[in-house]
Amino acid sequence: MTQALPTHHADNIFKSMKDVKFEGTISHQCGVTMNDSVEARAIAEVMAEKPGIRVTYLPAMIRIDGEGKIAFKMDEISEALGRIITPYTFEISTSTHYGRMVMVDDNTVTLFGDMDEAMAFIKYD
Repeated sequence: MTQALPTHHADNIFKSMKDVKFEGTISHQCGVTMNDSVEARAIAEVMAEKPGIRVTYLPAMIRIDGEGKIAFKMDEISEALGRIITPYTFEISTSTHYGRMVMVDDNTVTLFGDMDEAMAFIKYD
């Protein structure tokens, strides 16, 4: 005996674009999500001490969120980790990010929630 598939599902979570309402505001939030690891825990411990930063530990991930901008200082993270971390190895540790990520100098990776502020660091040749 076969059972007919339902043709309509009343609890559809997806909306048509015509039904989506945008608030007209821009969020200036930024942050990273990292797979839980030794490096991620060191980064999270350093950043948890900074004002305005929210660190969230999930079962297999760690999130770091902030408003405006977040500056990750490699020397601070290296000290907590017990070995050198560079901006390049930092980027490997971050699974994903939101905001504009800029390597300000050899010691600092900054996430900007405001594109205009990030543009000051972007060089055009």
